[in-house]
Amino acid sequence: MNGTNQNLAQKKERILTGEVVSTKMKDTVVVSLTRYRKHPKYGKFLVRTKRLKAHDAGNTCSLGDIVFIKETHPISKDKHFKVVGKKSSVASSSDDTETTTP
Repeated sequence: MNGTNQNLAQKKERILTGEVVSTKMKDTVVVSLTRYRKHPKYGKFLVRTKRLKAHDAGNTCSLGDIVFIKETHPISKDKHFKVVGKKSSVASSSDDTETTTP
C-alpha cells in the first residue's frame, strides 16, 4: 500500500501551453493545443491539434490568449485541466493607434 501512495506523490504534473479558442461557457475555456509530429514511415511533419476544456474561475481569459493549463482532478465530465496563468493577451499585444490623413 505504501508503494502506491509514493508513486502518486511522485507523479509529475503536466503544464501545457495553448491558445484560447472559445469562451462561451461559464467558468470554462476551450484551449487548442498544436503539436508537430514526424510521420514514422514517410518522415513528413504533420500538425496535430487537440482541443481541451479547462476551468477558468472568474472568466479571466479572452479569445486568442495564450494560456498555461495544468492537469488536475476531474472537475466535470470533460474538464480535467485548470488555467494557471497567461503568457500573453490579444489586447496587450496589438497597437491601437489611429492615423489621420490630412
